[in-house]
This record gives sequence, C-alpha cells and structure tokens, in this order.
Amino acid sequence: MSDYTTNGKGQNTMGKKLQPKLRFRGFTDAWEQRKLGDILSYEQPYEYIVSSDDYSPVARTPVLTAGKTLILGYTNEADGVKAATKDSPVIIFDDFTASSHIIDYSFKVKSSAMKILSLRDSENDLYCIYYALTRIIRPSASHERQWISKYARATVTVPSKDEQQVIGDFLRKLDRLIAAEKRKLDLWKKKKTALLRQIFEQKLRFKGYSDFWEQHKLGSLGNSYSGLSGKNKADFGHGLASYITYMNVFQNSIADIDGNGQIEIDSKQHAVQYGDALFTISSEKPEEVGMSSVWLGNQKNVYLNSFCFGYRQNGAFDALYLAYMLRSEAVRSQMRMLAQGISRFNISQHKVMDINVTIPSISEQQKIGSFCRGLDQLISAEMKKIDLLMLKKKALLQQMFV
Repeated sequence: MSDYTTNGKGQNTMGKKLQPKLRFRGFTDAWEQRKLGDILSYEQPYEYIVSSDDYSPVARTPVLTAGKTLILGYTNEADGVKAATKDSPVIIFDDFTASSHIIDYSFKVKSSAMKILSLRDSENDLYCIYYALTRIIRPSASHERQWISKYARATVTVPSKDEQQVIGDFLRKLDRLIAAEKRKLDLWKKKKTALLRQIFEQKLRFKGYSDFWEQHKLGSLGNSYSGLSGKNKADFGHGLASYITYMNVFQNSIADIDGNGQIEIDSKQHAVQYGDALFTISSEKPEEVGMSSVWLGNQKNVYLNSFCFGYRQNGAFDALYLAYMLRSEAVRSQMRMLAQGISRFNISQHKVMDINVTIPSISEQQKIGSFCRGLDQLISAEMKKIDLLMLKKKALLQQMFV
C-alpha cells in the first residue's frame, strides 16, 4: 500500500502520476486511490447457509466455502439461495483466512465465516477489483474478522471503469487458461489411476505377453533394513553425506534425487543403493502408512531418515516396475490392513515383508515400468506448465496494478 494520498486528480501529493508499470494501449489517465470498503459492500451469509450437509451429486445448487475447496457438494434446498450471474457476480471472502473467489452462479454456503462482497455502484468492474484485492491479501495468524478489521480499510489504486474492464477481462482469460490446464492435469491423474489399476489387475497387458504372473511374499525376494539411528537434532543440516527425507518417500513413487537433507558420513548406517524400495513407518491416517518410494540414484553415502525403513531386492524386480507396483491398489489395500494405532498409525517392518506381490517376466516389468514413468512425465510437464502460468499471473498482477 502507498504511503501517499491522491489529490483527487490521480496524482500524489508530490505531483507524480499514479499509474502501473504495464498498461494497455490507449489508456493514459492517472489512477486513483480508494478504500476497498468504499468500492465494495458486504452481506452476511446467514440466510444462505445450507441446513443439511447430506449432499447429492445430482442436486442443482452448489454449496460453497471461501477456502481452497470452493465447492463442498450440491443440494436441492430451494430456500435461501444466493443469486449471482455472469452479469452480476459476487465475491465470497473467507473472514478468517482472507481466501476469496469470484462467483457468477447461484449458490448456498456451508458456514457464516465469510462475507459476500458486491459493488456499491456501477462505476467499477468487479473482476478488476477482485484482482486488486487478491494482490494485497497476506496470510494472517489473527482470529479477528478480516474484512471489517483490515481489508475494508485497505487502499487500492484503480483506473477508470473502461480500463478496469480491459484488465478484468484479460486476467479472467488467464484464469480460464489456468483452470483448463488444471482440468487437464486432473484428467491425466485419473487416467493414470485407471490404467495402473487395469495393468496390475492384469486386465490390460502389452502385446506379446500372456504368461502367468507369479505371486510371492515381498520378504522372499529381498531384505529390509532400518533408517538412521543414534542421531539427534544437532547431527542434521551439515556434512558430506545426505539422507532421504520422510516427505520425499511419502510424496514420490520415485524418490527425488535432489530432495535430500545433509548429514555427516557414518559407516555404521545403512547406505541406500539404486533400486532400493523405501517405506514410511507411521502416519496420522491409516490409509497413508507404508507409503513407498524407489531410489534410482547412484550417489554414495545416502542414508534413510529414521521414520522409514528400506528394502533391498534380490534382482527379481525391475526398479521402475517395483516403484509403481508398490503403489498399486493391490499392495496399498494390504498396507492399510496392517496399520495399527489410535491417534497415530504405525506399520510393522516385518509384517510388510509378508505382503503378497505379483511378478511378471523382467521384460514385461520393464514395459510396465517405462509406460508408467511416461505417464508421470506427462503429469509432471502439465504441473510445470501450470506453475509457469501461475508465476506469469503473479508477475502481471504486480505490473498491472499500482
């Protein structure tokens, strides 16, 4: 926010024009500073709160939250529906986190912890004002209501309505492009899930392969080993060795080679080798215990964090096949059955060695592993594309507003 005020003619008190670094051709007038509360009025959402959270996928009216989820479900409740259209949209604003969305369809809400914002008059463009608002939102640890206490008093700098409309339309197009890429990403993820299920259930096989898949206990094809031991907080963050973090194992079917922490070389620890499978030991949810990752690095002096254990196979598996097979539903369902605990769930290293795994020939394993890796690379490329678009949007917001 600026330290100076306008003199009513789009200039600061020192006579300098208020204008952004990046403008559309044809616009040269100075921008003016306004309080958001003078541009937007707010409405309490009480009369639009849904009475039941028994949502139905075939219901017509969406139930919204101002958080990241946005649409919680759909309801057939006909009373207390907030009307919004493409010609008359509104902003829903989370009163605690300041998360916000612009909505151009009728809806109900889940709770009262939001404000519904709309233009006070027709002299402004809601989309442009929405982007100006999102530009100044900052995370807050405060539990006070954010709109009245903070953002209604915040100052934004805005141009004429004509220029606002051009800015709003441009950024809406960029948001639609980002949304389309996110839908594409979701489709790729769903396609991968469906294909992997068919492959590991042997309903989908590559041409030329028809041999029976063998079934074995995981422990009969290799041996497990423990993660780091005898370490304290002071041992981490420095040294010529590295350790694979819990989150690296949890998040990736193939471990990120660059996602390690630093530690000193210690010959008494188990060093991770190429093709080793790594498993998480505990989690807050039973469905998340025993998450696996395979290490494809060749570096020396790489260890495993103490909240995971490793598994070194005897050559029965192609490394890529092992990575995706251990994340298949057939294996994950066995892992969930092994979860023990109440508030935090753990899994026994020895019991994991008793789970059943299926093994085709090495050449078929290689086909499957390569195919699955290709899907992951397509998904990764789509995620990078979205990240670049988000960075572009962030840069544009900084340059297109004062």
